[in-house]
Amino acid sequence: MTQDLFPGDPTLRSTAQALDASDPLASFRAEFYHSDPQQCYLDGNSLGKLPLATMEAVSKFVTEEWGSQLVGGWSHWIDQPQVAGDLLATAILGAGPGQTLVCDTTSVNLYQLALAAIDALPERSTVIIDSANFPTDRYILQGIAKARGLTLITLDTDGSGGPGALSLEVEDERITAADIAAYLSDDVALVILQAINYRSGARPELGAITAAVKKAGAYMLWDCSHAGGVIDLDFDGNGIDLAVGCTYKYGNSGPGSPAWLFVRTALQKKLQVPIQGWFAQGEQFEMGPDFEKASGIRGFQTATPSIVGIRAVETSYEMIERAGIGRIEAKAALGTQLMIALVDAWLAPFGVTLGTPRQPDHRGGHIIIRHPDAASIALALRKLVNVVPDYRQPDAIRLAISPLPTSYTEVWDGFDRLRGLLASGDYHGVEPESSRVT
Repeated sequence: MTQDLFPGDPTLRSTAQALDASDPLASFRAEFYHSDPQQCYLDGNSLGKLPLATMEAVSKFVTEEWGSQLVGGWSHWIDQPQVAGDLLATAILGAGPGQTLVCDTTSVNLYQLALAAIDALPERSTVIIDSANFPTDRYILQGIAKARGLTLITLDTDGSGGPGALSLEVEDERITAADIAAYLSDDVALVILQAINYRSGARPELGAITAAVKKAGAYMLWDCSHAGGVIDLDFDGNGIDLAVGCTYKYGNSGPGSPAWLFVRTALQKKLQVPIQGWFAQGEQFEMGPDFEKASGIRGFQTATPSIVGIRAVETSYEMIERAGIGRIEAKAALGTQLMIALVDAWLAPFGVTLGTPRQPDHRGGHIIIRHPDAASIALALRKLVNVVPDYRQPDAIRLAISPLPTSYTEVWDGFDRLRGLLASGDYHGVEPESSRVT
C-alpha cells in the first residue's frame, strides 16, 4: 500500500502540518499573492500563482522603463530573450548558456523546431507522436505531415486513436525507451513526446528515449510544459538536443507569458527554422533584402519579444533558482505521494481510481483521479467547497502541488473536502457551466 511508503499517517492533518514545519521551501509560500486564504488551489499545473515580486517588477517596468525610456529602452531590451533564456536554463533545465530563448509561444516554438528538424533530414519521411500527447502538439504534427506528405505514426497509448494510429500498451500513458525503439527506423525523422504527460502526470525515460532516437539517426523534441519548474530535467545529463516549454504553469510567470525553446549548441548551425523573423537576422538593422541567419541561439528567434512578459519570467525563475530545482522536485514527489495515499485511504471507497504512476520518479507534480462523475465533481469542488482542480476528458480530475506556493496542509485540506463532497453526494446537484474552460 502507498500508505506504507508515506512518512506518518497521511489521514492525520498533523502529518501534513509536520511536513510543512520541516519543509525547506516553506518560506517561499509567503512570496506569493494569496487572494483567499481558505481556498485550496490545486491547479498550479495549469496556471501558477502570482509572485509578489512580479507585481513590483512589472509595475517598475511600466513606469521606470517603458514609461520613462520609451523607444530608447530597446538598447537594453533587445537581448532580453537570450538573457532570460540563460536564467531559465540554469534554474530548471540543467543546461549551459547560449542555448535557450524566452520567446513566442510553445506552439510557435514547437512548430519551428519540428520543421527545422524534419527539413534537416530530407531523406526521411516518418514522424512519430503519441495519442496522449497534448492536443496542440498532435495537431501541429498532423498539419506538418499533411503539408509535407510525411507518414505520421501515432502511438495509441490511451485508446483514442489518431492519424496513423498503432496500438501501444503502456501503464498510465508512460512511455519507455523500449516502447519507442520498436517503432524507430532509418525513415524516422522526428519524435515528439512530453517530458511530463499533461493528463496522467507520467514521466517517461527522458535520457534513454533520447539516446534511442538519436541512435536511430532521428531528432527527439521534448515538450516540457508540464515538467519545467517541477522536476530536474538535467538536459546535459540526459543529452537533450531540442525542447520547448511554457512558463505559466510551475514557472508562475502569468497567463500567456512567453514560452521558451532550447537548441543544443552543436545543432544551432545545422538547423534552420521556417519562420525567418527579423530578430533572427544576422545584421538586423541593415534591413537587407535577403535573410542571413544570426549565429547562435538568436537565429531561432522570430519576432519582437514581450518585455513585460519577460520581466515576469525573470522574477519567477530567479525565485526557482534560489529554491533549487532538486528541492522542488523532492517536494513534488512527496506532495503527490501524500495525494496518492489519500486516494487510497479516503477516495477509493467512493469508486475513485488513480491514473498516475505510483513510483515517484515516474511522475511529475500532478496526479489524476478517475471517476464516472468526474466532470460534476470537479465543478462542485470549485462551487461548493472552495477547492480548485481541473477536469480532463473523459473522466479525469487533475490535482497538483506547486512546490513553492502550495503547502502540504493545503493539499490535505483539499483532499479532505473532496472526501466530504463524495460522501455527501452533493456534487450530483451542481449545474454545469457554459464556460469553455474546465
